Amino acid sequence: MDQQMRRRRRIDRAIIDRLARRQGRRAAATLEGGTIRNGRVYSPDGIDMSHRFEVKATVLPRARRYFRNRSEMGRYAEENGGYVWGLFKSCATMEMYWADAGLTQSDFARLMFIGTYTDYEGVLRHPNGRRITKDSMRELVGIHRTKFDEFYGKLTAASIIKEAEDGAIQMSPDVFARGEIPIGEYVDRIRIYRNTVRELYGKYGTGRSVRQLGIIYSVIPFMHRNLNIICFNPLEKNDDLIRPITLDKLALMIGYQDAGKFKKALRAINIGNQPVFAFVEDVEDSRKRRILVNPRVVFAGDFEGLMACRAIAAVFN
Repeated sequence: MDQQMRRRRRIDRAIIDRLARRQGRRAAATLEGGTIRNGRVYSPDGIDMSHRFEVKATVLPRARRYFRNRSEMGRYAEENGGYVWGLFKSCATMEMYWADAGLTQSDFARLMFIGTYTDYEGVLRHPNGRRITKDSMRELVGIHRTKFDEFYGKLTAASIIKEAEDGAIQMSPDVFARGEIPIGEYVDRIRIYRNTVRELYGKYGTGRSVRQLGIIYSVIPFMHRNLNIICFNPLEKNDDLIRPITLDKLALMIGYQDAGKFKKALRAINIGNQPVFAFVEDVEDSRKRRILVNPRVVFAGDFEGLMACRAIAAVFN
């Protein structure tokens, strides 16, 4: 009896070993030429091998880099309160671009501030979701009613904003927009970081200093899209071919005859303990300084550009 039981056990073990070897060969063959149909894994001879394999989505290196880059860009945006896209015509001064509207540098500062309240539908809203009306906009901008009415009239006449019958204010998507925008438009759009711009307006948006604040936005059309340096060719992708605009030339372009006063005006604007503008000295002529814009205020580039700007961010400390 015991002998018969031992014999059966040997036979069972042999069968199990044979099946295991067969399964092993089939599993190996499945890796070589198996197929997946309707979520099941089949060996080349048609046997369902799903119990031996787990189907997982494979993340390609390109996709992995994409999500890493999106994540890093998202974190940077979150650090600065998110952003809206601002449309700027490359290498055209704001005065030239808005010549017909009669906007001044002070108006640019107010417009930039208002633009940060644009929602995904283009409607101006407070952070709590409440719509901004003409009256609440005047309170936000913080200027006398007469001056505000003049400013508001310029914006509506230029179709920058449009007031609906229910009082809601719609921002033109050709000036500010949020969310995804069509591929190809990014070259003229720059990220305007909401918290930073609002902080600057709270500090410089009233009185005579508002014109100094407007300088920031006047130079944006000349800001290199990836390196935040003020230059003549902001869309140039080859770093060696970038042609910086020196301080003396930029002063004349913006309307300052005195480069020294212009530099003083730029230096006077700070975010917390950081300047908005940094200067690279020219040892031969101090008027020919190169100018960098703090990427906490505005930035247009991609992941590589952000890494480069983070690397040079120490100059703003």
